[in-house]
Parts: sequence; C-alpha cells; structure tokens
Amino acid sequence: MGEEGLGPFLDRLDGSWRGLSLTMPLKRRALALATAVSDRAHLAGAVNTLVVEDGAVVLADNTDLPGAVAAVRERYGGPVTTGTVLGGGATAASTGLALCELGATAVRLLARTPGRAADTAAAIAAHPSAPHVEVLPLAGGEVVGEVVVSTVPAAAQDAGLVARSASTPVVFDVVYDPWPTPLAAAVGGDRVLVGGLDLLVHQAVLQFELFTGQPAPLDAMREAGERQLASRQAPG
Repeated sequence: MGEEGLGPFLDRLDGSWRGLSLTMPLKRRALALATAVSDRAHLAGAVNTLVVEDGAVVLADNTDLPGAVAAVRERYGGPVTTGTVLGGGATAASTGLALCELGATAVRLLARTPGRAADTAAAIAAHPSAPHVEVLPLAGGEVVGEVVVSTVPAAAQDAGLVARSASTPVVFDVVYDPWPTPLAAAVGGDRVLVGGLDLLVHQAVLQFELFTGQPAPLDAMREAGERQLASRQAPG
C-alpha cells in the first residue's frame, strides 16, 4: 500500500479489526493521520501500531522503540554511552531513541543521504536526555560507541562498512531476511549480536498486548518467527 492509500483504507475498517502493524512507507504518514498518539510515537515521529475499536483508530503508537530496548537488553547487559545508527529513516529514529533509553548521551547517524536524515536527527535530539546527535555519510563515516545499529539493507553493507564496525562490542541489525547480513556474519568471539527477529518479536509482543489486553506468548512467537524464516531460507 502506498502512503496515500492509508487514509481510505482506515476509513473502511469495521468492528472485526483490533489493530494494524505498519511498515515503511506508512510509519510517518500514519502519524499525520492519527488523532490520539502516544508520547513515544510523537517522540520518534513515526507510528508502527494502530489500535482499533469498533472500526475506529483509538491510538497510534510506536512499539519499535521499547521493542529495540528489550531486544538489546535481552542479549547485552553492559553500558551504553555512545552509539552509531546506520541509516536515516523512521526505524533509525526509533532505534536511535532506544540507544538513548539505554543510556547513550551521544548518537552518530551514518546515512546514505545525510541531507535526508534531518527529521531523524531532530527526533533523537529531542529525547529528554538531550543527547548530542551528528549526521555523517555512510560511506567512510567512523562507527563509534558500544552499539552499532544497522537499519540499512544487506546490500548496502559493503566490506568497508563491515570493517569499520569490527571493533564495536554489540551489533544490532534490524534486518531479519535475508539472514545473516554481512554485518551479522562478521560477529564472533565476545561480541554480541542482536538480530532483526529479536526486534520483530519484542515489538510484536507489545502490539499483541495493545490489541488484546492479554499477556503475549513471547516464546511461542519467537519459535513461529524462526520457523517461518527457516522455511524462506530452505533450498528450493
């Protein structure tokens, strides 16, 4: 669905709907259409979750932000003082804010087109901790901090980028298919890898609870995701 199709689609919802999970390019368009928006969605400048009651959207939320925090903390308990985010879109904003929630006071964005990352940089800088945010080109920009978050496609992860990320203790790649990405495949030794499935599951847990009001079956959801990804990657 294109951005302009979202409004008419929402107008056609009926009582059988409990919610919608949105991906790009709809995350910022949904923010403009919503009347009730959570604080974290306002902060991120993007919506990935719409809660529906009686055919009407009653809340626009962003579960990517808390989902990213949970995904990192599930696998890494160390400090986060500085981080690098690869990319400059809506997911980069949510994960950059997640780094701030984890303790980062400085966030570096490495964007393929730095001029288009202004909204993302502004969203991260608006975090209550008032982090220092800078934007540099993805090509050649230095990766700094304890965590590098990649929101760019696997095809954009060239050998130079992988080499520049080699000393970062934690690699968080939001891609889950194809897997592993070049960045993920290079992680070894004592380094920590957080994958796109980790983010997908943790943000989906929050969506499930918003839609149903019931606790989410985290383990069952993770197993279902793993089975689905395995079937996609199986030969033939």
